[in-house]
Amino acid sequence: MKKKLFKIHMVALAIVLMLPAYVQSQESNFGNWLIYIGNKKLNKKWNIHNEVQYRNYDAIGDLEQLLLRTGLGYTFNEGKNNVLLGYGYILSENYVGDTNNKVSVNEHRIFQQFVSKQSIGNVGLSHRYRFEQRFVEDDFKMRLRYFLAFKIPFKTKEKENSKFYLSAYNEIFLNTESSVFDRNRSYGGLGYTLNKNIRIEAGYMNQFFETSSRDQFNIITFVNF
Repeated sequence: MKKKLFKIHMVALAIVLMLPAYVQSQESNFGNWLIYIGNKKLNKKWNIHNEVQYRNYDAIGDLEQLLLRTGLGYTFNEGKNNVLLGYGYILSENYVGDTNNKVSVNEHRIFQQFVSKQSIGNVGLSHRYRFEQRFVEDDFKMRLRYFLAFKIPFKTKEKENSKFYLSAYNEIFLNTESSVFDRNRSYGGLGYTLNKNIRIEAGYMNQFFETSSRDQFNIITFVNF
């Protein structure tokens, strides 16, 4: 187990280091997100969600955003549905115009979400509806998000599910005030299940705004404990 985990981390690290890190931050549209998503089961019904995201403007380095998120969830309908009340803290390092100067923006966020899971054959589908109340410095904003994800396992010669799988999702963000469209995220990646509690993914994400877009390379670790 330790050898497999070491190999996966080494491959992921090699991919990150091979990306064009020499490009200056504002001249590059390719960034890197390192993401940890954890789920602690308190019992069959209740769980604690915890999440850390370290987002960079470049392939490596140059902090864009640090996101910390936690919440208390309740599972029902034989584990197919979950409702959660959460809190998030976001530190954003925004560039000022076309300069190399940055300004720090602090955001506190309260959110409510509903997750529904289903299966079509061996394909797993996940729907997530999230409502956010955002306290961005002195401003108050609200936003709606809809997330649709697919998880497709590879088949082995024995026709059993492999530990490798394909992962894809699309998420749209809508503001409650103008302009209504905030952004859209599309992602596709390759995942590996270490055991029933841990899996890791690496993939490409495009984030589309009203007048621009950005590309990110994501490394995601999921832990259930």
